[in-house]
Parts: sequence; structure tokens; C-alpha cells
Amino acid sequence: MKKRKDVYPNRGLHKYGEVDFADPVNKKYPIDNEEHIRAAWSYIHMPRDYEKYDSADLKTIEDRIVKAWKEKINPDGPPEADKI
Repeated sequence: MKKRKDVYPNRGLHKYGEVDFADPVNKKYPIDNEEHIRAAWSYIHMPRDYEKYDSADLKTIEDRIVKAWKEKINPDGPPEADKI
């Protein structure tokens, strides 16, 4: 995963603390609880967010969110995950 020039990782750490992030390099999309996991899934599928990543990084982010979803919300994962 590449560091983005438009992001300040310390903001994510300041706002959320030392939690797991779907994008751990840039400290974006916290995946530490159900609310954050659902928000991360929603945000990463908005053009303004996913267009900032190449396909490999986007896949990694989605995979991390799905893994967190399966561990903390529902073992079946997000309903839309099978359409990706």
C-alpha cells in the first residue's frame, strides 16, 4: 500500500487511536467496531474514495474490511461482498 499525498495519517491516529485500519499506511477506514466497519465499507465504495487507490490497494482494503466484518458483525460478510 502506498502513502497518499492528500492524507495525514496522524489525523486518523488522533481521532481513532491505535486501532486497526483497512488502510494501515494512511490510517484510513478504522475497522475496530461495527459502526466503523460498516462506515468503512460504505466509504470505500464511493467514487471520491476508491478513485484514490489503485486496484491492488483497493482489493487489500476491501479484503481487510470483509475480514473485520466476518469477525465482528456476521460470518457471512457484507451482503454486497460477493458482487465485487
